[in-house]
Amino acid sequence: MSPNLSDLPPIYFYIPREDWPDDGIPETPNVYWQNFGGGITAGVYAWTVQTYQYLKADGLPCQLVGELPDEGILFSHRRSIPDDFKPGPNLLFVCLKAERNRHPYAQLHVVGNPLDLQSQSLVPGDRWLLSNDRHYIPHWPQPGLIPRDPERGDRFENVAFFGEGRNVAPELRESSWLEHLNELGLTWHLVDRNRRDRWNDFSYVDTIIAVRQFHNTADYAWKPALKLYNAWHAGIPAILGRGESAYRLERRSHLDYIEVNTLDETLAALKRLRDDLEFRHAVIENGRRRAEETQPENLVKQWQNFVLDRAVPAYQHWRNSPAIVQQAYLKRCDLAVNTENARKGLQKMRNQLGIRTRLRAITSKLKS
Repeated sequence: MSPNLSDLPPIYFYIPREDWPDDGIPETPNVYWQNFGGGITAGVYAWTVQTYQYLKADGLPCQLVGELPDEGILFSHRRSIPDDFKPGPNLLFVCLKAERNRHPYAQLHVVGNPLDLQSQSLVPGDRWLLSNDRHYIPHWPQPGLIPRDPERGDRFENVAFFGEGRNVAPELRESSWLEHLNELGLTWHLVDRNRRDRWNDFSYVDTIIAVRQFHNTADYAWKPALKLYNAWHAGIPAILGRGESAYRLERRSHLDYIEVNTLDETLAALKRLRDDLEFRHAVIENGRRRAEETQPENLVKQWQNFVLDRAVPAYQHWRNSPAIVQQAYLKRCDLAVNTENARKGLQKMRNQLGIRTRLRAITSKLKS
């Protein structure tokens, strides 16, 4: 049985006070805000600020704070918390892991990719930590998203990528790519960091492409399926790279998105979307149905369930544990940290020795 809201411990969402912008933070969550700076990145805004605002608006008693509390349940993005922060005897620390490594002392983590529930490789030494400390909740969709303009009708002209330019496959940055699109009667829109003021605007877009690299074998277990969610909410098809776990774990049918692994497959996907109107309509309609799953009101329910059914009992369990049990947990975390630091130090020495060996070999050749 979930606890009554009036009986909850204090619940805090934390961003260091020195990271707060001078002109403040938006008061509502569905605002396309770009005034990032200092410690408030897009990830901190999404995972900390938006989550706090949505839950607060839904009636969960919680606070956004700039100072670390001593008691209650603390939610904070991994970037906002120093590596050596240790929860006290009356504090449960829930790390909003996002796309970073796990915090070595957090009792619970929230992750944005289901595969991250299983991964043991992001933080060597995890074997000393709790085996069930992770909980998956999908990323909030793009705030302030402007969907495709319905006045565009069945036009299929604009192909876009939204995000960091370095995350676009090299083949899609070459002049030949533009030539291929020109032959198809299509226009390429690389909406990268320099145009981040338009990352929420899908009004003119007919399909998105998100491929980091072709012939991909990486699963990117720390990445969320945000680009796919945004395409569903915007009412456009998505052409996505093969292998990325976040997309594959969301996929239930071939209509969810088109998966490609080569440039030729990408061009074939564009031709099909351009020429097969019935297929394109089916993809868009399917996306509208799938978008319901990540509507904010549905994600709020998942967060509420996590807070009430997982975090609050974990807080009570931690607080009621004998001091020796709490200290033993923190000692195990210390051991994991020390082991990882030793591993890094050893690797650094190996790298330095390797460089010195190569330099000696080069010097010897030059002398001879």
